[in-house]
Amino acid sequence: MNSPRSILHLDADAFYASVEQAADSRLRGKPMAVGGETRGVISSASYEARALGVRTAMSTTQAKRICPSLILVPGDFEKYERFSRLMFSYAYDLTPDVEVCSIDEGYLDLSKQGQGRPCDSAIQLAKVIRDNLKITISQGLASNKFCSAVASKLKKPNNFIEVPAGTEREFLAPLPSRWLPGIGKKTESLFVGAGLTFISDVTHMPLKELERIAGSSASALQSFALGVDPRPVIPASAAPKSFGEQETFTSNSQDEFFILAVLRSMTDRLCRRLRDEGLAARTLTLRIRYKDMEDMMRSESIHEPSPHESDFYPLLHLLLRKAWTRPESLRLVGVRITNLHAALPEPELALTGLAQKSATERLQLAEASDLLRRRYGKKAILRGHDLWLRKKLSSGEGGGDSLSGPGKN
Repeated sequence: MNSPRSILHLDADAFYASVEQAADSRLRGKPMAVGGETRGVISSASYEARALGVRTAMSTTQAKRICPSLILVPGDFEKYERFSRLMFSYAYDLTPDVEVCSIDEGYLDLSKQGQGRPCDSAIQLAKVIRDNLKITISQGLASNKFCSAVASKLKKPNNFIEVPAGTEREFLAPLPSRWLPGIGKKTESLFVGAGLTFISDVTHMPLKELERIAGSSASALQSFALGVDPRPVIPASAAPKSFGEQETFTSNSQDEFFILAVLRSMTDRLCRRLRDEGLAARTLTLRIRYKDMEDMMRSESIHEPSPHESDFYPLLHLLLRKAWTRPESLRLVGVRITNLHAALPEPELALTGLAQKSATERLQLAEASDLLRRRYGKKAILRGHDLWLRKKLSSGEGGGDSLSGPGKN
């Protein structure tokens, strides 16, 4: 019989705010928050500010009203990404089996570590990060990814919870059902209304009845509720998780209009995947391959992480011009989005200012479009470039060597 796995989930505490306090000793111990520069909302609040009622996604106006002494700091995402790389470098010192999920979260598989107990390694990891980076982390240790993730988030900050093998179901049973994957603020009322207030309720409901509420995900949902999660830790190189696509043309193309339409469609799909996982990205990398097989890559970052494809569209044209420097046709193009952050939740009510209302409506529109595509198929909603591509491809052109678009000038 195989011995239980030892999966550690690492979750940095109030990461953006903690990094700012680590970098500037004058901010330590004071109520401070990151945000307000472009969207007028709090991206991250220190625990001193949280104790006074300041919360992530709260408007800065409301936050200042609640806490007049609040210190607001603009976001410095390059600094946060640098701290993230350092934080995970200490994780790699323990094991090569590290799965970086976002800038401040990841899994470690400690099952095969040579010496010492996994719980001792977790405690040592937290100490090394605290001593060297001046930030704290919360951790959960369990036999699977789901239980370890719940344990790490249950009693933040600066905490460690171990779920002994065999007690997974007992650990999860009394928790509200919203802790289960796929049950969020918008769907929790549906489950509570069906009598599924706690995770234990999900374990006891017959699968056929659960399917009427949760659809095709009912079986997986019940497995999670029972504390069963066979997903492996997927180690990567030191590079964090990213999403990417590439496409090889049926014939080489010099049609910039066609190529940009393809790149936009790729970016649309990648951002839908981001939203599905509750993530936002900051960096876009564009790759091209000339007909002689030479590759070129260029990257740019937006100021704040975003889950919206339209925020990345301006980068596509810029990067294509930077990468495509030879008067040769292209064989392949690709897009990759990296520097992943947890997506900042939008306020449920529109706040003061047209810009904030626009941000809220953008996310609502994107989520509604995603829902329609999942329910009625990927072609249920198409953007202008999708329609243009369909017409062009149905005519048999497929890019080719034509210059029917704006061309390369």
